[in-house]
Amino acid sequence: MQNLIAFSVNLADSIMLGSYSEIALSGAAVCNQIQFLLQVCVNGIVTGLVVISAQYWGKKQTKPIKKTFAVAFWFAVTVSVALTVLCLFVPDGILRLITNEEAVIAQGVEYLKIVCCSYVIFAITTVLLGALRSVETVKVGFWVSFLALFVNVGLNYLLIYGKAGFSAMGIKGAALATLLARVFELAAVSVYAALIDKKLKLRIKDIFSVEKSYILDFKKTGLPTVLSGTSWGIAMGVQGAILGRLGASTIAASSIATTIFQVAVVVAGGSANASNIIIGKAVGEGDLSKVKQYAKTMQVLFLGIGLGTSALLLAGKAFVIDLYNASAETAALTGSFILVLCVTVIGTAYQMPSLTGIVAGGGDTKFVLFNDIIFMWMMVLPLSAISAFILKLPVVVTFALLKSDQIAKCFVAVVKVNRFGWIRILTRKEAA
Repeated sequence: MQNLIAFSVNLADSIMLGSYSEIALSGAAVCNQIQFLLQVCVNGIVTGLVVISAQYWGKKQTKPIKKTFAVAFWFAVTVSVALTVLCLFVPDGILRLITNEEAVIAQGVEYLKIVCCSYVIFAITTVLLGALRSVETVKVGFWVSFLALFVNVGLNYLLIYGKAGFSAMGIKGAALATLLARVFELAAVSVYAALIDKKLKLRIKDIFSVEKSYILDFKKTGLPTVLSGTSWGIAMGVQGAILGRLGASTIAASSIATTIFQVAVVVAGGSANASNIIIGKAVGEGDLSKVKQYAKTMQVLFLGIGLGTSALLLAGKAFVIDLYNASAETAALTGSFILVLCVTVIGTAYQMPSLTGIVAGGGDTKFVLFNDIIFMWMMVLPLSAISAFILKLPVVVTFALLKSDQIAKCFVAVVKVNRFGWIRILTRKEAA
């Protein structure tokens, strides 16, 4: 729920801009692909943090968690600062990698120059919440994100449309609202971590307590999750670039459909986050029978979540389309894309938390990296490019191919998870 609400901060921009202008919607949507890249990269860093820290938490050792947190903090800050600099100085060039529609690029540049200032704030907040989550402190993330959503929606209403005496800023208003909502999130989480939390008791000095041995631990276990997340995020950008060259209606329809898919990914990612903690803690406790029991039960839960998500999406298809002020052509194309997602989200809900949650949570993070590279870069993207630019098949076929790995990975997940060869001990003996 926390992940879903945090993502809804960007979703609110898309929905409210959709009723303002279709071009503004498309401009924000292509920028949100950059935000999505940052999100999956930072979440990869946090997954590395949680996978290691949950095992220490199973042993009730908090000092090594602080050391691991410091490493993850600086990794996340470095990545977010680099992306912020690129977006500030070459926003036009970055957006042209995603689309060649001039009107969309013009709107996107206005949005990106403001919203990129939230990237570092988002990264720090996410790492802090990850550290708290690794010791089973999860409610604070939910409530902070919940309140931030209200802040963002309220500011969107005032700044996009120019209400209560404010000037109508359009897409710039949406970007500013998102930035202010991220500032609120960081302030609230920082106050909780420093003054209220009694488990980790994080302080500013802990950020600077970086040790080489923990960098090496993070490199071994966390780096594969970072590379996996970054690879997948770049691949999502390439997917957007493929669809972004198939016409304005395709861009708008894929913007809506991609937002829905990202919601499904966030739900699956939340399941994976929970699995990281539960599995990692059980491994740290040394109770392997419990690890196997949890893994089997979780797979049933993931499948149930997928079926439920698919049913909701199918039932709400018309409602979702009506939220946007889309043309008839865009609405029809969006409906076809959503039908494809009704099938693929079932796979997403199962394979993603099974692999990035159970398998990675047990310590085998390298497998997840190699699996993602093989399916995305050797299957999905080549086939989709051939469909779009060589065979020139219908756009819906290309879209289906872009999401085909979500089903194909399920077969790998079933075999990998149930062989239980992914259990690794990641903690240091000397940490005791």
